[in-house]
Amino acid sequence: MLHTRPIDTREAADANSHGLRRVLGPTQLISLGIGAIIGTGIFVLTGQAAAAHAGPAIVISMVIAGVASALAGLCYAEFAASVPRAGSAYTYAYATLGEFTAWIIGWDLILEYALGAATVAVGWSGTLNSLLADFGIQFPARISAAPGTVVTLADGSTITALFNLPAVLIAAAVTWLLIRGVRESASVNTVMVFVKVAIILLVISTGVLFIQPENYTPFIPPNTGVFGEFGWSGIFRGAAVIFFAYIGFDAVSTAAQEARDPQRDMPRGILGSLAICTVLYIAVSAVMVGLVPYLELGGPAPMAVAVDYARTASEGTVWHGLMKAMAGLIKIGVLAGLSSTIVVQMLAQPRIFMAMSEDGLLPAWAGRIHPRFRTPHLTTALTGVVVALAAGFTPIGVLGQMVSIGTLLAFVIVSLGILVLRRAQPDLPRPFRTPWVPVVPIASAVIATLLMLSLPGQTWARLAIWMAIGVALYFGYGARRAATQRGQATDT
Repeated sequence: MLHTRPIDTREAADANSHGLRRVLGPTQLISLGIGAIIGTGIFVLTGQAAAAHAGPAIVISMVIAGVASALAGLCYAEFAASVPRAGSAYTYAYATLGEFTAWIIGWDLILEYALGAATVAVGWSGTLNSLLADFGIQFPARISAAPGTVVTLADGSTITALFNLPAVLIAAAVTWLLIRGVRESASVNTVMVFVKVAIILLVISTGVLFIQPENYTPFIPPNTGVFGEFGWSGIFRGAAVIFFAYIGFDAVSTAAQEARDPQRDMPRGILGSLAICTVLYIAVSAVMVGLVPYLELGGPAPMAVAVDYARTASEGTVWHGLMKAMAGLIKIGVLAGLSSTIVVQMLAQPRIFMAMSEDGLLPAWAGRIHPRFRTPHLTTALTGVVVALAAGFTPIGVLGQMVSIGTLLAFVIVSLGILVLRRAQPDLPRPFRTPWVPVVPIASAVIATLLMLSLPGQTWARLAIWMAIGVALYFGYGARRAATQRGQATDT
């Protein structure tokens, strides 16, 4: 349980035993980070957190979540440069805290990447339905949302959904793309990142013209008497929920074995993408709650709602024709942006499985590479099935909170891992060093823990059940197979 994997940075940087292609440069890594970060968090969960928890003060929630992410990002950057191997937080935990902790974090990362992709797929579905409605097309309501979700039809009547078909279809399409190759996936992602950043800038620059100042009053709505429902407790609950919006910069580290110069470029990819997205997030959240009364932002496509409000507010002005034309364009851009997020998160998950397979904690087939496409095709297909099922049958609110708590737990472990690694291997080459150690790692772990504590009890219960399943699998299979593999390597 306490066995750690020795760090050999030279072997990690130069060898590539899996046959993955080193084709990603700093621009592509930053693009991957932006592609993963800007997604359902800003396009969907920001509005839901404002409607249910923080009100206009969602802007403060965004700043708190951004600070927590920046602290964790500094810790990830040191690990990514010092241990440039696929596997992200799983690999870092194995190098510092031991096999059992590594298994726990690997199991936990399924919540971040697979369920994260599922959450984005649900947001993609909601945006698609909104876009189709603009053209007078009503997608069959029974197959447009999670089971039990009440969908309001164009005539005002309601119907209960059975499953979310569009979310399943986008998950299947991304799975096919990722199996085809990482270069192709990165190229498609770069184009979609350009589109969605342009869309966000467009929303900010045009939406600010139609902000209604009264929507900011009261900026911090009074607490309802329930923890997390507005007031300062709502701001922190909102930060914990909207923290999902910042998830993604760590996905850059899963592509370490496909980066041309990982020790130099991984920190650039992680910190560069995080800095760009933080500025965009604060601006766009301020515009959204200024355009729309916050209680009306609780649906699956709040960005689309904000655009519709701006279009309505522009009537009778010289801007109306432009806003009318932009409404559909922006929704198409949102779809492209959400698609790129699904690409990056579904790219990351199979590489976690691959690293765990290399260490013997998962079967050998989990690390198998396609002979032609040079991608982990089997685990990519498995990830696609999991994402499709979760997206098709789980409400977005449940998915978002599970992703947030899983990622926050990973951040706690990575932050503490920096302290352990500094003490255990002080002479390890560190092309990037986390500043102000131990202050930054401790602050990162404390803030992430506080955000976890602000999440609902049901989310903690689901996390406990998930982790109990993971522990059973470790002792029932992973530990014995890993020990056998280490023994065979020693004999050899």
